[in-house]
Amino acid sequence: MYKKKVQPFDEVLRRRLCELAATHVRYGYRRLTVLLRREGWRVNAKRVYRLYTQEQLIVRIKQRRKIARRQRLATPLATGVNQCWSMDLVSDKLADGRSFRMLTVVDQFTRECICLEADRAMTGMKVAQALERAKMDRGTLPVSITVDNGSEFCSRALEAWVMENGVQLCFIRPGRPVENGFIESFNGRLRDECLNVEWFVSMKMHDRSWRSSGSMNLQQRRTTFSGSQFIEP
Repeated sequence: MYKKKVQPFDEVLRRRLCELAATHVRYGYRRLTVLLRREGWRVNAKRVYRLYTQEQLIVRIKQRRKIARRQRLATPLATGVNQCWSMDLVSDKLADGRSFRMLTVVDQFTRECICLEADRAMTGMKVAQALERAKMDRGTLPVSITVDNGSEFCSRALEAWVMENGVQLCFIRPGRPVENGFIESFNGRLRDECLNVEWFVSMKMHDRSWRSSGSMNLQQRRTTFSGSQFIEP
């Protein structure tokens, strides 16, 4: 009776593939192949696809609720300054109806605002550039950054930046913003105390308004913002 041979290499590769798929739930087999090759695995896309389909890791587009049930790695808890950051985007509109987006970054340990930048459009490249400026300002980078599954945070530009700087992106489960509660709390106060009480005519006025508002006094480099510290970027 013929028995199918099980190659030890495939079993080790299968386990590592499942671990990567659990962390990057929106990555297909091609992007997972790239991650494996970066770790030193000498594999081609065909072998990864075979194991990928056997483990039923195919990304589902319509049935998004099933993605949220996939097991994910535990998010590390911050035990010191500049160890874990949280990052998110906030949307608002100018007086003429044009939309703009604001990038917010908070230190999970000190609740300190690391970065606060607004632009008409926020791409993965602009997020990477903002983090690079935060790196120059702080002199260091965190071990991990907690983010949601937005397209800006899943972009290849940001992926290349975190790989270059040795930072881990911890993605929360889709539809579970409570898993990134530090930044959600800060964004709520930012909207309540700044965005909802200011009327912005232009991006230049918007930049000047949040920098000079009552809760963000430019006379001090570091001020409090409803219990969360704010640093001028």
